Amino acid sequence: MTTMMTTKLGSNVDVKALGKVAVLMGGASAEREVSLMSGTGVLQALRSRGVDAHAFDPSQNELGELRRDGYARCFIALHGRHGEDGTVQGALELLRIPYTGPGVMASSIAVDKIMTKRIWRAEGLPTPDWRLVGSVAETTDALAALGAPMIVKPSREGSTIGLTKVTSPEQCAQAYALASRYDPEVLCEQFIEGEETTCPILGEGTSAYALPVIRIVAPEGNYDYQNKYFTDVTQYHCPSGLPEAEEREIQRLVVAAFRSLGCRGWARADIMIRASDRQPFLLEINTSPGMTGHSLVPMSARASGISYEDLCVGVLASATMDTPAGSTLGT
Repeated sequence: MTTMMTTKLGSNVDVKALGKVAVLMGGASAEREVSLMSGTGVLQALRSRGVDAHAFDPSQNELGELRRDGYARCFIALHGRHGEDGTVQGALELLRIPYTGPGVMASSIAVDKIMTKRIWRAEGLPTPDWRLVGSVAETTDALAALGAPMIVKPSREGSTIGLTKVTSPEQCAQAYALASRYDPEVLCEQFIEGEETTCPILGEGTSAYALPVIRIVAPEGNYDYQNKYFTDVTQYHCPSGLPEAEEREIQRLVVAAFRSLGCRGWARADIMIRASDRQPFLLEINTSPGMTGHSLVPMSARASGISYEDLCVGVLASATMDTPAGSTLGT
């Protein structure tokens, strides 16, 4: 088997030169179960291409073991807190081990939906109106201001965890209680009626580019945690079937959103297309996308001719650090 391969991520990859690789999976977040599925898929894919890859669960092992055991780089397949919020990225910076995905600052901002929306709004990128709330009364006030339906969710969780679609003031107390179980910062967001889409981004800086858009059709519009990962009733359309101009505009927006947060490597942005005027709105960006059998980045990659295995190796090859290897840290 040759150790050289070409991917659409922009380089020839000598898998032997990647060294010993840790696939970080599991962790202690609310998304542990999905992370284990993602990590297992990535691990198998890397090994199938001849990469010296090993599973590593930060909730079971100290991160310092990565350096002790001679790991040259990490593929982050962790989701949620302590996986895509800048904390593990910061630890790997201190250990001087390159890792996949965005760096410390971009990761910590992107996992915070409120900070993300503030930056997007400042950059002139369309995102639904919102309110940050700290009580049931403020949630009720937000419903009056934003209108029904309204989405209530934790600011720093993913995978629709803790999310409620509120249609009346009577639902506000339960919705706030659920969201605040996961995060003291609760986001109330204007609901955009229309088509749900998502689009992955690869690369960095001016070389970042979008993969094909995926249009999501969930049963009764309910794209919740169960339908996202554990059922086959949700329909995914890739090619999206959207008019070409709409697809190109979504791709333009997600690349702008990715770059505005300083992301690199890869991510996936979620977008709603408002039915009334076909205006797209950015919802959030995921900097450690799922890689399970139901995940969307592999689906989009396949539509552009990139296999799951090539995607994994290409993303791994892009592993880097905020402070490049070989440079000296300031005193």
